[in-house]
Amino acid sequence: MKIDYSTEADYEYIIERDRHILESLVISKIKGNEIFILRNEENKNIGWMRYGYFWDNTPFMNLLWIDEEYRSNGIGRKVVLYWEELMKQRGFKFVMTSTLANEEAQHFYRKLGYTDSGCLLLENEPLEIILTKSI
Repeated sequence: MKIDYSTEADYEYIIERDRHILESLVISKIKGNEIFILRNEENKNIGWMRYGYFWDNTPFMNLLWIDEEYRSNGIGRKVVLYWEELMKQRGFKFVMTSTLANEEAQHFYRKLGYTDSGCLLLENEPLEIILTKSI
């Protein structure tokens, strides 16, 4: 598995699959190296990870997507640890992410050392759990 910064060549792949970002923001995220593309041994895209900055100063993983057939074999863990190490090298001491309370991802992040730090409740949405980790 390879983790690469996305490029403009990945634009169509991203906008066709990522339903949680405004299309108009994708190019700036690509240019800012805030989207990683995950590729298998045959160089086929199998997912992506997108992040930004909470309060413009704390790395916040917005989305980690791995195609169903590639899940539960350590890829997600590798991506998160890769991102954390990159953020650490850039001088950050703390990272964040979130997940819906009705999703299994909360258990994945807790196993990686993330702790519950709060929540957000939007109208007609499940509870969003905010998770943080010192790196």
